[in-house]
Amino acid sequence: MPDDTSRPARVEDVHELALAMPHVTVYPGTADNPVYQVGGKSFVFFRNPRPDALDPETGERLQDVIVFWVASDEDKQALIRDESTPFFTTPHFNGHPSVLLQASRIAELTREELKEIVQDAWLSRASKRRATTWLNTQTPQ
Repeated sequence: MPDDTSRPARVEDVHELALAMPHVTVYPGTADNPVYQVGGKSFVFFRNPRPDALDPETGERLQDVIVFWVASDEDKQALIRDESTPFFTTPHFNGHPSVLLQASRIAELTREELKEIVQDAWLSRASKRRATTWLNTQTPQ
């Protein structure tokens, strides 16, 4: 099977990568938007349209926002300030350790970049024991 880590990411990859992490449960969010959790803590979820995330051209609520937890505000700022990434935030998420991504822009990331974001989101929410156990199973690159 060819290595497809450098191909553009797809929404299906979010689901696949989140489910590949250990101890993951899927909570059925509203409007059939899944919430991926570890130890009862959300680490990735598909957000319902909200008044704080609007299309700048139409003013309509964004229908395709995915939320990823991050380990720290420094990590958040690094992602949202880097203009080469499609991540953003809204005032509603000020002080919240997460970044937002429109599903329609997910192809701006490679699958490998998305994998790192999902894994980091999981690590930011997993217990120390689970995180350490998982990290010890990863092979250095």
